[in-house]
Formats: sequence, C-alpha cells, structure tokens
Amino acid sequence: MKQNLLTFADWTPSAMQNLLELAHTIKQTPAAYAKVLAGKSVAAVFEKPSLRTRVSFDIGINKLGGHMVYLDCQAGKLAGREDAKDMAANLSCWADAIVGRVNAHSTLEQFVSASRVPVINALCDMYHPCQALADYLTLYETFGKVDGLTMAYVGDGNNVTHSLLLVGALLGCHQIVVTPPGHTADATIVAKAKAIGQQTRAQISETTQVSDARGADVLYADTWLSMGDTTPLATIKEKFMPYQVNEALMAQTGARYVLHCQPAHRDLEITSTLIDSEQSLVMRQAENRMHGQNAILTHLLGA
Repeated sequence: MKQNLLTFADWTPSAMQNLLELAHTIKQTPAAYAKVLAGKSVAAVFEKPSLRTRVSFDIGINKLGGHMVYLDCQAGKLAGREDAKDMAANLSCWADAIVGRVNAHSTLEQFVSASRVPVINALCDMYHPCQALADYLTLYETFGKVDGLTMAYVGDGNNVTHSLLLVGALLGCHQIVVTPPGHTADATIVAKAKAIGQQTRAQISETTQVSDARGADVLYADTWLSMGDTTPLATIKEKFMPYQVNEALMAQTGARYVLHCQPAHRDLEITSTLIDSEQSLVMRQAENRMHGQNAILTHLLGA
C-alpha cells in the first residue's frame, strides 16, 4: 500500500523513533544503503527556490543508487500550466516517488489524491517534516538521546515550528515555543502535539516571554521573514528584535547549543558570532538533511 509523508502528525512514537535510528544508521553505514533506490527515479517539484533541500535530496538520492529529476516550476514555466492533480498523475506514470516543495499544503494533498506513488513534503506553508527529522537527528548525535531534552523555539510560529512540535512530542522532547504576540503556532497543531505528549511525557508550552526559555538544552532560531513576505523590515525588527537569539540569551537560559534551519539572516534573528561559535549545530543540521531524507526514502521505497 502506498504511504506518503506530508506530516508526522499521524505517526506513532515507536515509528518515529525507528525512523530517527534508521537515519543515524544510514549516516554511519552509507555503503549498506547504496542500492536502496537502484533503478528508481524521484521527481522533485519545486515551487520555491532552494539550496539545502534541492542539493541534499539530489545528492542523497544518488547515494542511495537512484536518480532525481528536478522540476523548477518558475524557471521551467510550469506554474499554472496545468492542474496539480494532472501534474502528479503524469509524474507517477514514470517516477517512483514525488518530492514537493510547494507554497500550499493543499497542493500536496492534490498530489496525493492523483499519484500512484509516494508523495514527500519537502516544505509547505504548514509543515517542514524533513527539516524536523534532521534537527532531532542532530540532537540525537549530540546528546545521545532526544527523550527528556528541552528545546526552546524562539521566533515566528510557522511551518518549522509545527513540525518541531510534532516530531519532538513523538520523541519525548519537551517544547517551549516563544513567540511575539500575534505570531503563535497553529492552535490545532499545538493541541495535537500536546495530545501526543501525553503518551510520551513531552511537555508542550507556549509563551511570549523569552525568560520562560530558561532551562532549555537547546535554543532554536528561524527567519522572521518567510519567503514571499513583503512586510517592511523595519516593522519586523520592531516586533522581533527582543526575540533575537544571541549570546546573552544563551547565557540567560543556560542552553548549551543553538539550532537554525537556514537560510539565516545574520544579526537579525540570530547573531553572526553565535552561528559561527562552538555552541552552533547549524551546519550539522544542514548535513543531516540528507541523512534524514535518505531514511524517509528508504522507509517509503526500500525493499
């Protein structure tokens, strides 16, 4: 039966832990997985520009023995040319999976409805599951565990926040979401994460006070300006500068490490010196995008 990965919201804690461990295993022993996608092709449909997602999927699929076909909807003038359902139906005639980096989650849902092959969410307006898996793989490597850790996300409640909440809850990682008023995470997704947390003992809390991040093991920063946001920078800075992740906040909270999914706007949501410090796990996160995604591909397409 075809299985898709649009969000981890419907996964079990044991399945999530198994996928995390698979990602770690693939990273440690890549040669053992060099033929997982032998003879298989993956179509990658990108409505948004990308550095990490495109390159990590392309090289990762190659390392698994497969082939990726990259479709740039803007440069290739595919945007608006045909319905999303027709695009997915056509691609599933040839490809063994479809990866979508899209503007709206509804586009992925249309892909799923028409595709005969698995659909993987490489980013949409509601979720970023591949990023979250990479982030928790980074914590797993750094701390030797995820269960019982505390992550404090500081910034705008967005697609990254949502996936961090869901995956963290499944893995037993306590979550503190710190956002300016009016920028909270989606209430339905927060409620889902809290429900999962009742199974795994992961505590989920929301606050507008950065001081409430005290005691976190790791701080997580993300861009204040999402792609396509036309809000003037001066307006954004006025609201968000008190939420900048910097050395003072690291000291105030006692956090040992900092994460950022990139692209990072240095000296806005996070200081440049902190990104480049020994407390930064930012580049390891970027590296782990490939290993996490290869685990997803192996799970969905491996024999």
